[in-house]
Amino acid sequence: MIEVLKLTADKTRLTILLLLQEKELCVCDLVEMIGISQPGISQHLRKMKQAGLVQERKQGTWMYYRLDESAHPVVQAILQHAPSLKEKLEVYEKQRNSMMCERENNG
Repeated sequence: MIEVLKLTADKTRLTILLLLQEKELCVCDLVEMIGISQPGISQHLRKMKQAGLVQERKQGTWMYYRLDESAHPVVQAILQHAPSLKEKLEVYEKQRNSMMCERENNG
């Protein structure tokens, strides 16, 4: 349990968990939303996966991550009392969809 508390005490990992609580995401999405490097995000995800906090799913060349629903009850309680990042996720998705539409129209 101490390891789980250490993992959730890190602001970046807590942010990742809050985002994954809302939706399954790939590393590139997390890089864009959080603003740290891909290797940094991957390292955080690896630690959380080893602790049983997140699950991964491969689709083609992409790796998607989601919150492990059977994650430690302490993590569930922490996430329940932390501010939601649902609005931030919605804003990001609108921006991403807008950029995709622009690329399709220009390409």
